Amino acid sequence: MIRDGDCVAIFHSIHRVMKAEKFLKQRGLSILLIPAPRALNADCGLAIRYAAADREAVEGALAAENLAPEEIYLKRGEEYVKAF
Repeated sequence: MIRDGDCVAIFHSIHRVMKAEKFLKQRGLSILLIPAPRALNADCGLAIRYAAADREAVEGALAAENLAPEEIYLKRGEEYVKAF
């Protein structure tokens, strides 16, 4: 489900992650709503996955809509590395 190099966005609430998913899909961005990986602490239990190649478009759109995620991680092998 999550490929090496993918980004995983963690949100503060189920409401925000659902709103972000709807917003991004309406803009035709390639994202997927997924269960948050167990290795990550996600209060709402869901996250948004997207390819690193789409990172600028996805994160820029979320920031412009005031829906920036609480944390973003990159999958590296079996680990998740916090992105800055």
